[in-house]
Amino acid sequence: MSAPYETLRVETFDHVQLLTLNRPAAGNAISLAMAEELNHWLWELYVDAGATRCVVLTGAGERIFCGGGDMKERATMAPPAVRRQRALMERLIRQIADSPVPILAAVNGAAVGAGCEIVAAVDFAYASEAARFSLPEVRRGISPGAGATQTIPRACGIRRAKEMILTGAMFSAGEALDWGLVNKVVPASDLLKETLAVAHSIASNAPLAVRQAKQALDVASDTDFATGFRFELVAHAPTARSRDRQEAIAAFAEKREPVFHGE
Repeated sequence: MSAPYETLRVETFDHVQLLTLNRPAAGNAISLAMAEELNHWLWELYVDAGATRCVVLTGAGERIFCGGGDMKERATMAPPAVRRQRALMERLIRQIADSPVPILAAVNGAAVGAGCEIVAAVDFAYASEAARFSLPEVRRGISPGAGATQTIPRACGIRRAKEMILTGAMFSAGEALDWGLVNKVVPASDLLKETLAVAHSIASNAPLAVRQAKQALDVASDTDFATGFRFELVAHAPTARSRDRQEAIAAFAEKREPVFHGE
């Protein structure tokens, strides 16, 4: 993916992409331009899923992962721009949730509002010890509009989600870990290294198998066991007859590491 971006920085390491929200002077807040670029990047990720096998999403700088929507820009927006921003945010969250490529967050600082909602929407997240989280929408006169009322209960449970959303309070990385919003808390100096290591581990697996397993897991949170199990079997079928499956069997017999091609 070679598109130039003004608000994002994209780096590729083998089959892993590192995507950095790159507006540190504005707290990596999501401007209209960033929302457009994120949607474009996600579309490219979808159509070029074979090249990229895992993504790590982080924020530029050491203090803020993402400060949410750009409130300064919002104050100057005419109604058509506001409507466009809302549509872009809705599409952004849907594209993250539907991405065939696993997306991990490396939360390097404060994740506020839509920033916290992005953390809840990705597949899983690691956080630095300095990370903080907040869903302050109700303190700003609105209810959440980037998925929090759906993603937070799924990650943390309905009672904890109500506490987080209805108070709008700030909570720590340790609390985010205890409540299920993040998977691990690490020192800031180790955050990117550890998250990228996990991403490379995922990328080393059979891409088709990872993609199918991710789809089945995504269905699991929204359906009953019987329906979800039927979907799992449907997802399993193409992997069982794939070239990568045959490669894994051959590699096991030959006592070597498999080389997967996503076929």
